[in-house]
Amino acid sequence: MLLNGARTQAGLRDPAWRTRLTLSLLGLALLWPMLVASEFRPWVLLDAQSVSASLRFLASFMPPELGAEFLLLVAQAAWTTVAIATAGLTLGWLVAVPLTLLGTERLSQSAIGRPMRRLPAFGRQLVRWLLIFLRSVPELVWALLFVRVVGLGPTAGVLAIALTYCGMLGKVYSEVLESVDPTPSQAMLRNGASRTGAFLYGSLPQAAPELVSYTIFRWECAVRSSVIMGFVGGGGLGQQMDMSMKMLAGGEVATMLIVFMLLVALADRASRMLRGMLA
Repeated sequence: MLLNGARTQAGLRDPAWRTRLTLSLLGLALLWPMLVASEFRPWVLLDAQSVSASLRFLASFMPPELGAEFLLLVAQAAWTTVAIATAGLTLGWLVAVPLTLLGTERLSQSAIGRPMRRLPAFGRQLVRWLLIFLRSVPELVWALLFVRVVGLGPTAGVLAIALTYCGMLGKVYSEVLESVDPTPSQAMLRNGASRTGAFLYGSLPQAAPELVSYTIFRWECAVRSSVIMGFVGGGGLGQQMDMSMKMLAGGEVATMLIVFMLLVALADRASRMLRGMLA
């Protein structure tokens, strides 16, 4: 009986527990200095003064503002938010697609063993650097810049989303095209097809579902980003919410938060429906 019990305990023991424990301790050792450097102190939220301030802030939200005139204003702002996200993503997509074709190695002559001249090789690297630059600058920073250039309003938000999402889409599109089976596109390139032809008839049929799915996901993210950019003057629901917060109109803020959550939920629902149609 003792022997069977020992065998049972040995069978239940994780054979990799030492490795898991070592990796956990190593991760904690690496995470702790970062938490210290970021001054992460969540226990401050439980302080009596913080709790009191939070309760007063939440109490100002009740009751939500439900006046017909205000609801019409919020509906217009919500529609502007969706328009900013859609227009910005569309502009970014229109620029990202040609940059993707230029920066993808699988669609170049070098992919089939032909030597590439220095100028085209430098051009491809330049495109990659441009995509890195565009996606490394947050859309909020672009919005702050364009608000100073074109003034307050949706134009700044559209341009900010277009630049940042152009870099994101171009990067992911290129990675997706690099991961598909290169045989069809390489065969077309060897037979004299252009880069565009190899993309349309060789790589796109394989990568289309993933490319469309990621584009829809980015549109959903753009809806949320357009609200945030409104706080710096990018127009839409965020700008209206910022004005209400400055006037200490908690009921108006509560209404707009509810509308914002419904907007994100509808965007999520729409993206799921589109993904389901593609499946």
